[in-house]
Amino acid sequence: MASGIFSPSDDRLDVDLLVLPDASMLSLASTMEPLRAANRASGRTLYRYRLLSPDGRAVMTSGQLPIPVEAVFDPDDIRDTLIVVAAFNIFRHSTPALMAGLRRVARRGVPIGGVEAGAWVIALAGLLNGCRATTHWEDLEEFAARFPDVDVRPDRFVIDGARFTTGGASPALELMLNLIRARQGYALALDVASIFIYDQSRAPEDPQPIVSVGRLDWNEPRVAKAIRIMEARIEQPLPIPAIAKRSGVSARTMEILFLQTVGMAPRDYYLAMRLNAGRRLILDGRKSMTEIAATVGFGSASAFARAFRNRFGESPRETRRRRSLDSQGPAAKDS
Repeated sequence: MASGIFSPSDDRLDVDLLVLPDASMLSLASTMEPLRAANRASGRTLYRYRLLSPDGRAVMTSGQLPIPVEAVFDPDDIRDTLIVVAAFNIFRHSTPALMAGLRRVARRGVPIGGVEAGAWVIALAGLLNGCRATTHWEDLEEFAARFPDVDVRPDRFVIDGARFTTGGASPALELMLNLIRARQGYALALDVASIFIYDQSRAPEDPQPIVSVGRLDWNEPRVAKAIRIMEARIEQPLPIPAIAKRSGVSARTMEILFLQTVGMAPRDYYLAMRLNAGRRLILDGRKSMTEIAATVGFGSASAFARAFRNRFGESPRETRRRRSLDSQGPAAKDS
């Protein structure tokens, strides 16, 4: 059974990332950046996250670059979920105080996850006993021998009740996309994956040593083909019947397939794709509204503005102005 955070919800999720010294920057980014991207792609604050360390000081990563954190790890201050990101020297960093703190978080019923060697940390705290779990493929045999009460799997990531674990950076990204898909739907997860030019072609239970080559291998290839066609025709949108024909199905069948796979009608998905592309151009700030409207397939700036407001709740110019104020800092907002 999956943790409650992996369920449909419109509520904001507050995520605390406990980063241990010698953690991988790539694993941390793969965990954190999809949350930022989901906020950007949706135009809403769906996720808030903060970085913590055991002592509240900046963390030196495995690449010898320091990562500043927001606060010290306080078990009583952990919010909706806690994710431990770790890689090397786990036994040195898993202090008795840290173990006691993790157990206190667990007693509060907070879901706890481990990225890469983060699984070792929560297992050392006794929080994976009786659970299915994974860790980096290099350490699977040693992990299984060390923790006989854990059902160790070679999967890319594992969700079991209030515990979730991943094998490394790429599986961490897949886990976070799975979180977004579970909470907000397939369409937003696809948008986030597109921001990172990531083609998810592996299932969670696929063995870790199998390396993705970036080939699209979705469960419904006809929908995948239709989406590729849409992506190629942002500036000059095709009618849905024409896209269906190129995908080898009828318009009615495409409607059903999109609703089943993406949770949206193809027309709505196509429009959202174009408007999301327009929003990225607005935030970029280099093109005029007329140029942006033409770039994403609208006949006029006014038509684009109406559709944009319907989707995002504000005009394109308001979005650009708000972004400008954000970049100038609090003083600009108060002036």
